[in-house]
Amino acid sequence: MTEFPARRGAGREGEPPPAPDPLPRPALDSHCHFDLMDTPVADAVAAARAVGIERMVTVGVDVETSRWQVETAAAYDGVYAAVAVHPNEAPAADEADWAEIEKLAADPNVVAVGETGLDHFRTGDNGWRRQEESFRRHIDIAKRSGKALMIHDRDAHDDVLRVLDSEGAPDRVVFHCFSGDAAFARRCADRGYVMSFAGNVTFKNAADLREAAAVAPADLILVETDAPFLTPMPYRGRPNAPYLVPLTVAALAEIRGVDVGEVADAVTATAARVFGWA
Repeated sequence: MTEFPARRGAGREGEPPPAPDPLPRPALDSHCHFDLMDTPVADAVAAARAVGIERMVTVGVDVETSRWQVETAAAYDGVYAAVAVHPNEAPAADEADWAEIEKLAADPNVVAVGETGLDHFRTGDNGWRRQEESFRRHIDIAKRSGKALMIHDRDAHDDVLRVLDSEGAPDRVVFHCFSGDAAFARRCADRGYVMSFAGNVTFKNAADLREAAAVAPADLILVETDAPFLTPMPYRGRPNAPYLVPLTVAALAEIRGVDVGEVADAVTATAARVFGWA
């Protein structure tokens, strides 16, 4: 098996957190970036499996990283890819980029088109038109490829829903690193959109996000790391990785008033439906 080392570091500081207790039943990481981790992929996958995280989706943000994710997914059992041009990269994208993303999306190891969407935080309003054009292109690619659509939504809730409503959403839509409040969670649930919760649901200033996690229907939740970012408390700021998913699963269980195994079962069933896993 070919080893694909991490492509580049992401500037996370400190030592990796210790491994949490294994989950009582398997779960997954619906969104991470193996290319940004400082740990070799084989080691990251082994650490995740040791705590019950059996499947992981590694996500591209441009053509180069999307190709890398597809190669990595082909090399490791239980690893899958998502491919796209990230909203913050969209202003520089051209027809050749979208054509290549569509080609990559057809690969059997690709389970989602993303992360795509709108980011009104990092990209100024002079880039929003190009972001929206890219988002609409990715929606079309997801529908024609039959893959899930994985959305990046930062400070753009209303506009993301507007574009999805106007284009007609694919059958399977995931809001990666869901960032809305309870009211927005209900709007997403009404449309059948899946909400994927990351380690920031554990942050002290995330009361609105915890309220969203409490009201989201059990069959419309996923869990992710966005590794190496958004490391759950009490390790915020240190390097994140899929082996830390159990911390977020435990937080969701506490928020929802259920046991950890119930959350693990729920996110596993949702992932199977959304990503087409057997």
